[in-house]
Amino acid sequence: MHSHDHSHGHDHSHQFDTHNRAFAIAVILNTLFVVIEAVYGVLSGSLALIADAGHNLSDVMGLLLAWAASWLASKAATTSKTYGLKKTTILAALFNALILIAAVGGITWEALQRLGNPGEIAGLVVVVVAGIGVVINGITMMLFMKGQKGDLNIRGAFLHMAADTAVSVGVVISGTILMFTDQAWIDPVISLVIAVVIFLGTWQLLKESINLALDAVPRGIDPAAVREHLEHLHIWALSTTENALTVHLVKPDPEGDDEAIHQASAMLAAEFNIHHTTIQWERGCAPCPNGTTH
Repeated sequence: MHSHDHSHGHDHSHQFDTHNRAFAIAVILNTLFVVIEAVYGVLSGSLALIADAGHNLSDVMGLLLAWAASWLASKAATTSKTYGLKKTTILAALFNALILIAAVGGITWEALQRLGNPGEIAGLVVVVVAGIGVVINGITMMLFMKGQKGDLNIRGAFLHMAADTAVSVGVVISGTILMFTDQAWIDPVISLVIAVVIFLGTWQLLKESINLALDAVPRGIDPAAVREHLEHLHIWALSTTENALTVHLVKPDPEGDDEAIHQASAMLAAEFNIHHTTIQWERGCAPCPNGTTH
């Protein structure tokens, strides 16, 4: 017989309420920026602006993906989905990491092409619109600054905005230089530097999201430290903010079972940020169902 203690101190519905406004503002601002880029790209005949508008549209889709996952994770569990839809946040983080990696590939390819065949010289309109992008992307990046430290899904949204901010800053710098000099190599070189920066920031997101998708122990939890308190345990992530644990414990004396469960659950929540625990008592040292012994 299993004894369960599912502490919900880390309520995902609260997480969604916290970030709901940030996602709404981010999507509205970035959709507005896509429209601005597309309109001025057509009016000025700048293919660069039109192409960047398409790139930023993909970022809006990334934000919507993270937002939808955050909302789905806040939904209550059902009889067929006993953990709810919390893992959608992990999938969203993984997809956003892959989108960013693809964007790095696109930026790198374009930069290498321009090294051999310089494109159009950025005009004042391009620089001004890119400056607007710095402001909008910078504001939306700050919206996710705090939340990204404890939620991989939010970090994906944060990195999208950070990447766009970096690209816009690069366009402003290279565009300003190109307006006054003929050093056409500046633009692709700055683009390559930005691509490297984005890749370095995204690589960790990709590794962590893959680990969580494979039910690896979440980052920040030391299994050896947990094992000092408990034996025969499995630790995995339910979502980008919630962790779970199952464990077999030897306790020959049945007296005080409930109190021991609450003490163990409180310790795991306080010391290791594990709020969903399933504890199975063993009354002796007989082999466990999987063939291992205590």
